[in-house]
Amino acid sequence: MKAWHFISNNKKLGYGDNRVVRVGQTYKYKGKEPIELCKRGMHGSVKIRDALQYAQGSIICLVEMSGEIIKGNDKVVATERKVLAMINGEKLLRKFACLCALDVIHLWDAPDIVVRYLKTQDESIMQEASARVSAWGSARDSACDSACDSAWASACDSASASASDSAWASARASARGSARASASARAEEKQNARLTRMVNKAMMKGSE
Repeated sequence: MKAWHFISNNKKLGYGDNRVVRVGQTYKYKGKEPIELCKRGMHGSVKIRDALQYAQGSIICLVEMSGEIIKGNDKVVATERKVLAMINGEKLLRKFACLCALDVIHLWDAPDIVVRYLKTQDESIMQEASARVSAWGSARDSACDSACDSAWASACDSASASASDSAWASARASARGSARASASARAEEKQNARLTRMVNKAMMKGSE
């Protein structure tokens, strides 16, 4: 079974495992207790958007799950996981976050510079765009409904100027905000299809 899995930026497995992840390698669950969803085993998600919700880094892996497999609603766990392809998704995830925010930009009165940043990801205007998003959030009134507020939050995560912000965290938060604003399961499916296309294209190019 093919699936998606995000790993930390140091390319090591988490939870104290610390094995370095390499393309072509198969990683086996070393524990003595049976595998269990969310607790023990090698995890992944069939949908990349689901995998993003569990991300702890911007390194994106296409994997093959094998051996004993347990399926959950948005993830699977197996005794073995082979890495088929891997890319550094830092820039790609920031672009994805901006596209998610643009999906619902019409739901709030976004400043022009914010719209321009979301469309171009021009780092020279990122700080000003982030400041304008924050200022708008402070000034918004009770007339801003939940959809408007979620759309603003999506843009806020996409246009964040904080150097400590991780691309995967911004992408995850922006996707959630955009989906809440749309209030539709179709929004999540659209996001999943978009991110899948973006990552597959990058992997075909072999980009890091």
